[in-house]
Amino acid sequence: MRKRIKNTVIYFLVLFFVKFIRFVPRRVGIAMMRTLGRIAFLAAKNERRKTIRHLTFAFGKEKSPKEIKALARRVFLHFSTAAVDAIRIPVFVKKGINRFVSTENMHYAENARDAKKGPIILTAHFGNWELMGAWLAQNGFPLHVIGTSAYDPRLDKMIVKTRNGAGYKNIARGKNTREIIRVLRQGIPLGILIDQDTRVEGVFVDFFGRKAHTATGLVVLAQKFDVPIVPIFIRLKKNLHYHIECFPPIELEDTGNAEKDLVTNTQKCSDAIERMVRRYPEQWVWMHERWKKQPGRK
Repeated sequence: MRKRIKNTVIYFLVLFFVKFIRFVPRRVGIAMMRTLGRIAFLAAKNERRKTIRHLTFAFGKEKSPKEIKALARRVFLHFSTAAVDAIRIPVFVKKGINRFVSTENMHYAENARDAKKGPIILTAHFGNWELMGAWLAQNGFPLHVIGTSAYDPRLDKMIVKTRNGAGYKNIARGKNTREIIRVLRQGIPLGILIDQDTRVEGVFVDFFGRKAHTATGLVVLAQKFDVPIVPIFIRLKKNLHYHIECFPPIELEDTGNAEKDLVTNTQKCSDAIERMVRRYPEQWVWMHERWKKQPGRK
């Protein structure tokens, strides 16, 4: 009962917050959230420590502790801004999302789409991935995305409604395999994020010089249904607009050694993510326990 009451209170607070952020001007919402982000950096000790620890894993040999702490603060500020814009997706769509988003090299994805070959879109919890999904759906990509369901069905319904309302369809992770198969067989673009340590089938590959358990489903699906994997990422620019960058399809190895190829190809996907995160490190979710699982440990 206590947990149910707690979840209900959280739900109504989130509902009020979402309505408020969609009502006020964008700049006002961002200013408010960045203030909260600064407070969170000071108050949320556990998340701050994880962020600094993980940034040290990645950049400890390149940056001083002072530089890493400053970068960690920018991580909090970035996601404060990104949260506002993710909440405001219906507003972006209504006003014309292309006013806020520029693109680069989208022909790689367009070629696969036009050939009815997907693609499978490789991206990460980077920049503002939800806004990227909305942009793709609004610009000729009948996108479907695989997402983990929220712990509260009411919050999950809110998230799915936002996605579907923006034109990209949500597929609950682990609950609708038939829909994934249908999408891939019909050559419909499918978005998958593989940059978190989750309870799915995976292998250990390098990520910032450390072994990280990485989902292999993306590679398995690409090989099984003969569709390309196209990396696409969205980043926030200094002027508070966004830029989407598309890269050439990942060249998958096929040596006949399925186990070895799976590791090699998953590493290629991880490398594509790492290259982007290295360019804009403040725009990735460093508070996530990316290296929690390790080889030989349960």
